[in-house]
Amino acid sequence: MNRIARWARHFGVARAVCLVLLFALVPLRLSDPRPLAELRLRTFDLFQVLWPRQQTARPVAIVDIDEASLKDIGQWPWPRTTIADLVTRITQLGAVAIGFDVIFAEPDRMSPAIAEHSFRGIDDETRAKLDSLPSNDDVLADAIKHSRVVVGETGTASPTPPTQADAALQTGFAIRGPDPAPFLVTFPGLLRNVPVIERAAAGRGLFSINPETDGIIRRVPVVMDAQDALVPSLSMEMLRVVSHAGAILVRVNEAGIQSVAVPGLEVPTDRNGQLWVHFNKHDPARYVSAKDVLQGHVPTDRLRGRLVLIGTSAIGLLDIKTTPLDAVMPGVEVHAQILESVLTKSLLVNPNYAIGAELTVAVLFGLGIIVAAPMLSATIVVLLGATLIAGLIGLSLYLFVVHNLLIDFTYPLISSWLIYLVLTFVNYFREQKQRQQIRSAFGYYLSPHMVEQLARAPEKLVLGGEERRMTILFSDVRGFTTISEHYKDDPQGLTRLMNRFLTPLTNAIIERKGTIDKYIGDAIMAFWNAPVDDDEQEANACDAALEMQARAAALNVELKREADANGGVYMPLRIGIGLNTGPCVVGNMGSDFRFNYSVLGDTVNFASRLEARTKDYRLPLVIGSRTAEGAKRKFAAMEIDLIQVKGKKQPEVVFAVLGRAEVEQDPRCGELRELNAQMLACFRKQQWDETLDAIERCRKLAAGFDVAGLYDMYEERIAVYRADPPGADWDGVYEAESK
Repeated sequence: MNRIARWARHFGVARAVCLVLLFALVPLRLSDPRPLAELRLRTFDLFQVLWPRQQTARPVAIVDIDEASLKDIGQWPWPRTTIADLVTRITQLGAVAIGFDVIFAEPDRMSPAIAEHSFRGIDDETRAKLDSLPSNDDVLADAIKHSRVVVGETGTASPTPPTQADAALQTGFAIRGPDPAPFLVTFPGLLRNVPVIERAAAGRGLFSINPETDGIIRRVPVVMDAQDALVPSLSMEMLRVVSHAGAILVRVNEAGIQSVAVPGLEVPTDRNGQLWVHFNKHDPARYVSAKDVLQGHVPTDRLRGRLVLIGTSAIGLLDIKTTPLDAVMPGVEVHAQILESVLTKSLLVNPNYAIGAELTVAVLFGLGIIVAAPMLSATIVVLLGATLIAGLIGLSLYLFVVHNLLIDFTYPLISSWLIYLVLTFVNYFREQKQRQQIRSAFGYYLSPHMVEQLARAPEKLVLGGEERRMTILFSDVRGFTTISEHYKDDPQGLTRLMNRFLTPLTNAIIERKGTIDKYIGDAIMAFWNAPVDDDEQEANACDAALEMQARAAALNVELKREADANGGVYMPLRIGIGLNTGPCVVGNMGSDFRFNYSVLGDTVNFASRLEARTKDYRLPLVIGSRTAEGAKRKFAAMEIDLIQVKGKKQPEVVFAVLGRAEVEQDPRCGELRELNAQMLACFRKQQWDETLDAIERCRKLAAGFDVAGLYDMYEERIAVYRADPPGADWDGVYEAESK
C-alpha cells in the first residue's frame, strides 16, 4: 500500500487521473454513443462535400417518370401495358439490364377483366370480349420475359411468411465464413410484386434504403435479411444478373461482413453488409424522360450498353432522399450512384479495422500527452498539439482522397484534447475543491457571508469581536414538550417534522438579510447587521418575523390535511418571537481550538426574555422599543407594557406589531392604539374599573390585529393586584420573575 502511495506521489495525481480517463474513453468509442457517431458522420459528409466523386463514366441511365411524363401520359399508376411498352422500348434501345425502383404489388385495376366491373350497362358480348383479353400484368410479364429485368421489392416491419413459390424465386447465396445473419439489416416482412411479374423477372432485389438518424443517406445495404432469408439489394441483384452469376458470394469474419461479390466484381462493405456511397452532385444528364422513350424521341445510343433504372423524380410520388451533397435527390438516383460507384471502383470503405486503428492512435497520443506534457513548457505543448491535430486531419484526408478510406480522426482528437484539458487544469480544480471543502466545513457554524469573508481574508480567523448596533431574534415553539412526548417512540419522525418546520423559517430569515446564529432544539437565534451592514435591520427583522408566522401557519394547514387524511393527531406548531435592537459585541467566540461567529450583550439577553414573555402576553411577536422605533416607517407597532426582566435594573417599554405599513391606513389601528394607551394609563394609576372598561372597548378592535390575548392577560393581572395591591408607590412596571 505504501509502495502504491509513493508511486502515486511520484507519478502525479494529474497523470493518474488522466490515465484513468484515457482507459475510460476506450469503451466510449466501442459503445459509440449517438453524439460521437453523428460527429463522425458529419466529418465524413464534409469530406464528400469537399471531394465529391468524379464522374469518369456513365454506365447507368435513369428512365424518369417525371412531371412531364405524368402530364403527357396521365396520373400514376400507369396501366401495366404502358409499362410493358416502356420495357420493350428500353430493351430495343440496347439496355444491358433494367431495374425497377417501383413495385407492382397489386393486380392492375386497368386490366380488362378487372376494369369491366367499373363500367355500367355493358352488354354480355362486350363483357365476354373483355374477359377474353389478356390482363395488363400478363402483358408486362411477357415484356419482362423478353428482356433482362430485375423487379424491385421492399422490406416491411410487419412479418409476412413467404409462400413456397416465393422461396423458389429467391436469389442464391454462397457464404464464406460465419453466419452473416446476426450482422445484417433485418426486415420481418417483404412486399413483393404480383406473382406473374415476379416469375417473369430475371432477378428480384430490395430498393429499401434506411437513412441515418438525421435523415441523410450515407450507407445502403447490399445484402439484407428479410423473412428469415438472405436477399440482395436492387443494385446488387442487377450486377448479379448482368454477370450471369447463379449466386452472390458473401465473405464474413468474426467482426462482421467483409464484402459481397459476383464474378469479376467485389464490393467491400461495413460489418453490417452496407456500402458507403461515394456521391457526386445530382446530375440531370443521368435522366431520360419516360415520355420521350415511349414516343421514340431518345437517340439510339442514349441507353445502349447501360444499366437502366426506372424510377421517378416527381415530387408527388414521394421518392425523395437527402444525401451529404444534396438536400433533395430522387431515390432512384441513389441506386444509380451506387451502381456507378461499384462499376468505377470508387466506393468508400470504412473497414472493420477502423475502430481498432482509431483506438490505437487515441491511446498512443493520450499516453504521449500524459507522459510528456508535464515535462514540457506550455508553448511547446501547444505547438506539438497543433502539429498532432494537423497530422491527424491530414492523414484522414489523405486516406479519403487517395484510397477512399473512411478513418475517423475526431475520436482521437477529442480524447487527446480531453486528456490535455484535464492534465492542464487538474491542479486548479484540486485547489478549488480544497477551498470548497474549507467553505463547507466553516459553513456548518458560520454564516455564508462570514465564510466568504474568511475565504477572502483568512487573517480574520482569530478570537475577538467588534461592537455593533444589531437586531436580535429569538423564536421558540409553544408546547414543544407535548409534541416531543407524542413522538417519543418515533424520534426520526420528530426530526423530520422539525427539519420541515425550521427550513421555511430559516429561509424567511436568510431572504431578509438575517444571519442564523444557532439552532437550540426547536428554537432559532438570528441577528441582523453583521457580518454585512444592514441599514434596514429593524424593518428586515420585523418582516422576517411576520413571514415566519405566515410560513408556520401554511405548514400547519398541511399538517392538518395530512392528519385528517391518515387519521393521525393534529398538533399545530405555534411560535413565539422576540426582537430587540441595541449595542452588541459580534465576532469569533470560543476557544483557540474551536470558535463560533456569534453575538453577546445585554441586547441579546433581553431579546431572549421577550421571546419568553410572548407566552404571558398571548402574542406571537413582542419587540423592544428601539426595534419599534427603527421599524416605524414600515410597520405599525403598539406599546403593550413596561417590563423589568429578572437581572435588569432598568425597565423597558415593549411593543406588539400590528402589521405592515399599510395597516396605518386603517382607522381602526389608530383607534386601537389610542384606547390601548388609555387602558395602560389607567392600569398604571391602579384604576382597575376604568382599566377594565378600556379593555372592553379595546377588545372590539383587537381581534382584527391578533392582539386579543393581551387583554386576557391584563384582566388576570388586575385580578391578582386587587387581591394583593402593588402599593401606593408602584410605578406601573411589571417585574418578570422568570426568565
